[in-house]
Amino acid sequence: MSVLSIDKAYRDYKNDVYRYLFYLCRNHHTAEDLTQETFCRAWSHLEQLPEKKVKPWLFRVSHNAYIDKLRKESRSSSYENEFFYQFAGEETPETWMLREESRQELYSQLLLLNLNQRQAVLLYDIHGFSYQEAANLMEISLSKFKITLYRARQRLRNESKATATA
Repeated sequence: MSVLSIDKAYRDYKNDVYRYLFYLCRNHHTAEDLTQETFCRAWSHLEQLPEKKVKPWLFRVSHNAYIDKLRKESRSSSYENEFFYQFAGEETPETWMLREESRQELYSQLLLLNLNQRQAVLLYDIHGFSYQEAANLMEISLSKFKITLYRARQRLRNESKATATA
């Protein structure tokens, strides 16, 4: 085939190649890119083929281009835009620092409690377990859990009052 017949092959088969690729990938933009890639790959080899074998050969080239794209995508990590929405936030460095300071203060106050009281506060107030679930995790009765939690909170209040007045 000559250079003009490459142009003719493009005009004759571009829609068929595009439809085939669109069927494979179900994405308009990807199908357009792969159609272009198919004809770029075919450009140097089309002149060696007889006219009647051009269309099946183009389909094979387009299929190989699609497989190459899948392989390339499997090696790299690409994310849809929605993936990054979870990272966007209205948190400023100042609010992050304040929250981190509050967390550090809470953990330092928790160290003042005995082990059972600390565990009760962590399970119920921090991690959000119900009274019964937290009592079961601590392997104590529900009433003992409530008493332990009450005493832990009372001690934390007293400690925060003592630091506020100091």
